Amino acid sequence: MSEEPDCSQPVSRPPRLGAVGLGILLMIVAVGGFATMGMLVKLVGPDYHPFEAVFFRNTLAALLVVPFVLHAGGIRTLKTKRPGGHLLRSLGGVASNASYFAAYQLVPLADGMTVSLAVPIFATLLAIPMLGERVGGHRWAAVIVGFGGILIALNPTGTIALGSLFALLGTVLWAVTMVYVRKLAATENPYAIVFYYMVIGSVVAACAMPWVWVTPTAKVLLLYCGAGVVGGVAQIAMTFALKLAPASVVSPFEYTKIIWAVLFDLTIWGTSPAGTTLIGAAVVVATGLYIFRRESRQDK
Repeated sequence: MSEEPDCSQPVSRPPRLGAVGLGILLMIVAVGGFATMGMLVKLVGPDYHPFEAVFFRNTLAALLVVPFVLHAGGIRTLKTKRPGGHLLRSLGGVASNASYFAAYQLVPLADGMTVSLAVPIFATLLAIPMLGERVGGHRWAAVIVGFGGILIALNPTGTIALGSLFALLGTVLWAVTMVYVRKLAATENPYAIVFYYMVIGSVVAACAMPWVWVTPTAKVLLLYCGAGVVGGVAQIAMTFALKLAPASVVSPFEYTKIIWAVLFDLTIWGTSPAGTTLIGAAVVVATGLYIFRRESRQDK
């Protein structure tokens, strides 16, 4: 295992190529897992509250990660000096998932996930106050153009669907979560980050169950179980990806989710993305890749 970089200090040299390559691969796996989780939740349908999906997702994922925690060293793996950081990261992640789940119940996956492509753009902005990073003029221009792409994807006629607004809220919260995971990864065990997120999320969602609970059918319960498993695996993969490689390197691979979304929409619901959705996605992807290129040059 490669030595973990001290993210609290300026990095004098980039991580080894092997670690970066593995981080990229894990991020691709994570994005595929999250897209599959969104598809399964969409199949559940609008008769069930998004927080019920969050409850099953986090509870099952927490059970899934327990063997990994035990294998990695047991209770001592969960020791932390930053309980407040885990709490804030978990609350942001839970709110983000609930927002995304609400969006997927209202709009096609491609529409919701196109908006979520803006995570790296929001992460660039959030890195200024959260990580103390500096953003130059070129990256600011790219961010502005990227927001234009988001507006195109939302709806250039001015009538923005409620589901798209939920997707936008989830995107902002997910960007906060990604940056916070990067901060926690400097000192915390990846399994601890995932475990605390799943447990806290399960407890938070459980508190809402008396008001939103609808007893799931056998089919819905199976979908919830699938979402919990793939979501847990994706969460573990994303956490390790952000620990092995800089967020500026792995974040652009979030864009692969649009491929999954279009495939799911076509094969399951028989819908294809609107032209404005594809144009908006192209603008957001292009600006995100430009930001990635600028950051890569600055790291050399």
